[in-house]
Amino acid sequence: MPLSAVIVDDEQLARDELAYLLKGVGDIDVIAQGKNGVEAVNLIREHNPDLVFLDVQMPGLDGFGVIKKLLDKKVPLPKIVFATAFDQYAVKAFEVNAVDYLLKPFDKKRVAQSVEKARAKIESTGGSTGKLESLVRMLESQKPQSSKILLKSLGRLFLVDQKDICYASIEDGVITVATSGQAGMEGQSNCRTLEELLDSLDANLFWRAHRSYLVNINRIKEVVPWFKSSYQLRMDDKKQTEIPVSRAQTRRLRELFGL
Repeated sequence: MPLSAVIVDDEQLARDELAYLLKGVGDIDVIAQGKNGVEAVNLIREHNPDLVFLDVQMPGLDGFGVIKKLLDKKVPLPKIVFATAFDQYAVKAFEVNAVDYLLKPFDKKRVAQSVEKARAKIESTGGSTGKLESLVRMLESQKPQSSKILLKSLGRLFLVDQKDICYASIEDGVITVATSGQAGMEGQSNCRTLEELLDSLDANLFWRAHRSYLVNINRIKEVVPWFKSSYQLRMDDKKQTEIPVSRAQTRRLRELFGL
C-alpha cells in the first residue's frame, strides 16, 4: 500500500519541488498540500495521513506550533519529517524525536531516505507521540522571547519586537497591529486570524481581551470603568486607543489587576 502524505510549506516552489521528488520515489501518494500552520492542522485532522512533510519556519503557526496544536486537540499524530532551510533548530533532536529532517534545497536521495525511514516506523510498533511532545516542550523553552513579527505598512515590510506591540485588532478578515508610544506605527499582519497571531506571540504577555482584540498586558495604560460593570482598556499607542473587554474576559481582567 502506498503511503499517504501531506506537504506543508509557505513557499509554493518548495511544495512543488518536494511533490516532484516524492513522485520519483514511488509508493507514496501526496493527498494534500498546505501553505501555513493552520491549514496543516486542518488537513491532518481531515485526511489522517501516514506522513507529513512539515516546514519549520512559517509565519503565524510554525511547524512546532502545529504539533503542539495537534497534541492539544488530541489529534492522532502522523509521522513527521521536518523541512528547514537552517540547521539551527536542534537538528540532532529531530533525528531522535521525529522520523527525519530535510535541509533545503531538497535532495532526491535524502527525500527517498526519509520515506523509507517513515515506512519502517509505520511498520514497526511503538508510537513517537511522547517523544514529539517532549521535543516541542524543549524547543518552546528555548524559543527566544524577543522574536519579531512581520508587519506591512505603506508598501514596506517591518520587523517589530513583540514587546513593542501594543495591540492587534481584526476587521473584515484583516489584522491591524499597533505599536506603542508616540512614535508608534500601524501595519497589517499576514496572519489570517487573531488565534494564529497569538500562537506566534508570548502567551505571558498577550491576552485576548475581546474576540476582535489582542492586547499586550504591559502596554495597558488605564483600565476605564464602563457601563453595566464592564471595562475598557486605554492603550499606550499614540492614539491612546480604547479597547473593549468582553464580558467573558472581565473576570480575567480582575485577576490580572486585582480589581
